[in-house]
Amino acid sequence: MTGTATSSPERVPLVDYLVLDDGPPHLIAHECTSCGARYFDRRNACASCFGTDFTTVEIATEGTLRTFTIVAFAAPGVEVPFVSGVIDCDGTSVRGNLTNVEPDSDHVQTGMKVRLTTYSLGTDDQGTEAISFAFEPAP
Repeated sequence: MTGTATSSPERVPLVDYLVLDDGPPHLIAHECTSCGARYFDRRNACASCFGTDFTTVEIATEGTLRTFTIVAFAAPGVEVPFVSGVIDCDGTSVRGNLTNVEPDSDHVQTGMKVRLTTYSLGTDDQGTEAISFAFEPAP
C-alpha cells in the first residue's frame, strides 16, 4: 500500500464575504459599477441607483469605529457584555463586533482605530472549523 495524503482541516467562513484563502483574511463586497455603492449580500439591483452591474472589491482591513453600543442582553449562551459597532473601512461601512478590548466606555470610543481579525466558532465532527470575523484595536 502506498502512503496516503493528509490534508489540513478545512476552514469555512461564517459569511460569504469573509475570504480566508491565499493571504491574510479580508472582506469583499459587491460594488455597483454605476454609482459605487457597496453591498455585502448578493444583489439583483443597486438600492441607490437601480443599476444591475456589480464588481467584487476587497475591503480595507483597518478602519475607524464610527458608532458602537455595548450589548448587555443577548440570546442564551452568548457572553455579555460585548461591543457591536459600525466601522468605516476606507469609505465602506462594516457592521461587526469588537474583540480583545474591555466592553466599556473607558476602553471603547468613537474614532478609535481598529483592524479586522478572525476567530474560531468551533469545529465539527469531521474537523471542519467555522471562522468568523470581528475587529480589534489597532496598535
